[in-house]
Amino acid sequence: MAPTLQQAYRRRWWMACTAVLENLFFSAVLLGWASLLIMLKSEGFYSSMCPAENTTNATQDAQLRWPSCDPQEEMLNLGFTIGSFVLSATTLPLGILMDRFGPRPTRLIGSATFAASCTLMALASWDTKVLSPLIFLALSLNGFGGICLTFSSLTLPNMFGNLRSTIMALLIGSYASSAITFPGIKLIYDAGVSFMVIMFTWSGLACLIFLNCALNWPSEAFPAPEESSYTKTIKITGLALDHKITGDRFYTHVTNVGQRLNQKASSMEENDLYISSQDVRGTSENPREKSAPLRKSLFSPIFLWSLLTMGITQLRVIFYMAAMNKMLEYIVTGGSEHETVVLKQKAAETVGFYTSIFGGLQLLCLLTCPLIGYIMDWRIKDCVDQGLNDGTEGIALGDARDGVATKSARPRYRKIQKLTNAINAFTLTNFLLVAFGITCLINNLHLQFVTFVLHTIVRGFYHSACGGLYAAVFPSNHFGTLTGLQSLISAVSALLQQPLFKVMVGPLKGNSFWVNLGLLLFSLLGFLLPSYLFYYRARLQREYTSDWEGPLKAPGSVDL
Repeated sequence: MAPTLQQAYRRRWWMACTAVLENLFFSAVLLGWASLLIMLKSEGFYSSMCPAENTTNATQDAQLRWPSCDPQEEMLNLGFTIGSFVLSATTLPLGILMDRFGPRPTRLIGSATFAASCTLMALASWDTKVLSPLIFLALSLNGFGGICLTFSSLTLPNMFGNLRSTIMALLIGSYASSAITFPGIKLIYDAGVSFMVIMFTWSGLACLIFLNCALNWPSEAFPAPEESSYTKTIKITGLALDHKITGDRFYTHVTNVGQRLNQKASSMEENDLYISSQDVRGTSENPREKSAPLRKSLFSPIFLWSLLTMGITQLRVIFYMAAMNKMLEYIVTGGSEHETVVLKQKAAETVGFYTSIFGGLQLLCLLTCPLIGYIMDWRIKDCVDQGLNDGTEGIALGDARDGVATKSARPRYRKIQKLTNAINAFTLTNFLLVAFGITCLINNLHLQFVTFVLHTIVRGFYHSACGGLYAAVFPSNHFGTLTGLQSLISAVSALLQQPLFKVMVGPLKGNSFWVNLGLLLFSLLGFLLPSYLFYYRARLQREYTSDWEGPLKAPGSVDL
């Protein structure tokens, strides 16, 4: 029943368009928790924990029968903590499974799991006094199904050649923007449609994803362009070189390789090869990179500092999503000791309005994800070891050594430029994170619009910046494992948001100032990563400079 790769290639635009929509409405929707929380409280989930005569806050609708209180919100927030943990922590095993079985089974399982989560939420709302515990299972399945759909779509851009980066940016942007889904559903809910009808309908739409995947997604993994193209072996004086390029460009590159070999024949006899391996294979064949053990990457300072930075950022982002309603409520009421019936009603209306605005701003991720990609790709094309894309790498490297076609005495190397871009990306992201933390400290409702924008930008930046860094400094065969492990550790650090939330609504009585201040000071540690990258880049530049008069070293050959 599964189509072949050739059939899938003809349907690639349909698959890409539907994947963007599916990511937007079915992937990380749990990140729109603030709106879902209002609906769950309105449906009476865990309202039995609230004594009707002593509620501490009101639900959005003044005529609702269900009481609402802080213990109820803490319990529901625990469900969000578990769901968001599953959303991030399962990337490592999913990557291993996708490498083995391809994206089709992962996508089928993800769509079925997401449909089951919506069905469970609908059934639990039938009798929340008895079935409220089902919300934990539903939120966990929602997170797992969402990340399955996202992860399985990330290899689809391989079908688009030169448009691969554009399609990838759209898919990541739609994933990051999926937090808009629950605010949209809340608008439908406020219009009078029952929660059960909405969830059953959403479950039915998830079944359409299952059907679409079954009909259009192939059982094989989507090969990268260089893996699916023409392959030829050239043997020159015992040297075997694989070309993985197509059509006329094959003959162009063969000519370029021959020219370089002829120009450097004397050096070649001395085993000093001046051409780039990317001219003859399409990917780096640095022996040190291929033989580098995973242990070396795992214990490198760059990876360890990135774990700290990403863990801090993930905790900051997730805590704000969990506590945003309470923070807005405190700004309006000034704390539970000052609450009146009028203030409760005003707080409920304000929270509902601001959560809708926050949800709508999540679409900014469709713009911020390509922006950070642009920062990470800045001036890469100016590098002398640019790569196979323009077919000039081998000649550029040789000419750079010969003093030809260079604009300055010091050439621009790809790895150093990628490190420079990563430094710029992480520095910008950390400054935005600090600015976000400062606005969180100020109890001003209008300033919260700025807080929403900063939160959305940071959420769109930090994953892309980290992925670009790993691609720049680590061997390609370590990328998936390092990214998955980083997501897992970040998810574990985000679990700290639950005790922080309990402290905020308990001893601090809804005042988030001290928690936000602590997180702000903690987030300053994020600058340690770009600081170390600056030191590492300086060391790398010295090694490249010392080799400028001698044989040119291949990028990636420097120890971390």
